[in-house]
Amino acid sequence: MLNFATARRALAVSVTALLMIPAASGTVQARPEPKAPREFVALGDVDRTIIQEMRYTTAHNFVGERIDGYRQPVCVLTRPAAQALHQAQRKLLRQGYSLKVYDCYRPQRAVDHFVAWAKDLDDQAMKAEFYPRVDKTRLFADGYIAEKSGHSRGSTVDLTIVKLPAKPTRPYRPGQPLVPCYAPQAERFPDNSVDMGTGYDCFDTLSHTLDPRVTSAQRANRLLLKGTLEDLGFTNLPEEWWHFTYKPELFPDTYFDFPVSRGSLSGRTA
Repeated sequence: MLNFATARRALAVSVTALLMIPAASGTVQARPEPKAPREFVALGDVDRTIIQEMRYTTAHNFVGERIDGYRQPVCVLTRPAAQALHQAQRKLLRQGYSLKVYDCYRPQRAVDHFVAWAKDLDDQAMKAEFYPRVDKTRLFADGYIAEKSGHSRGSTVDLTIVKLPAKPTRPYRPGQPLVPCYAPQAERFPDNSVDMGTGYDCFDTLSHTLDPRVTSAQRANRLLLKGTLEDLGFTNLPEEWWHFTYKPELFPDTYFDFPVSRGSLSGRTA
């Protein structure tokens, strides 16, 4: 009886040890998500009047699906960049316009998603709208996709201007017919912004801010956006009329990877 009792106790100890292994492994694997530094804020907390249409939380983008790292449709930026946008908004409101942001801080995992998509030459589901005149094999060489993005440093924003009162826009329906992003405004996907000559994220030379082929009205709209933001410390990327970076950047050499969400801005200790 003594030997049987001893064996039973040994078996119980072994079973308990085995049951503890998955729990320990799970604890190791469940790493907490990184948080944003305290210098980051939600744009909506700085200016509630700026319209937000965060494209990468939807399927209406050049990839055709929600992008990794975009948990909530919230614009996150470094505080100086957000405050400068607030000043730009005040100027535009007096003229009957509003800013509308498409993308702000972008986590590195989202950039990695773009890179993986660009390397998959068979995935061209959104070509007809976003890059109809560009061969997908040229996306890296032509600078449309890169391994790193200034957006991940937190002071870069993609945006446009909307005439007030802002008209509602219908949501994108996956599978709907696609129209080239450089088509006339009445034909391309409806957007309540002023006519900039192309849609957002249009991989085409017509998106170059000072491209001479746009109409005088389209040029005036681009220059209104450019002039307003440059007066407040932003610089424009010449190849993209929508792309601006606030200078000096708080984090010129750091590429962050915290998710785009309210949670990334809460519970911060440093």
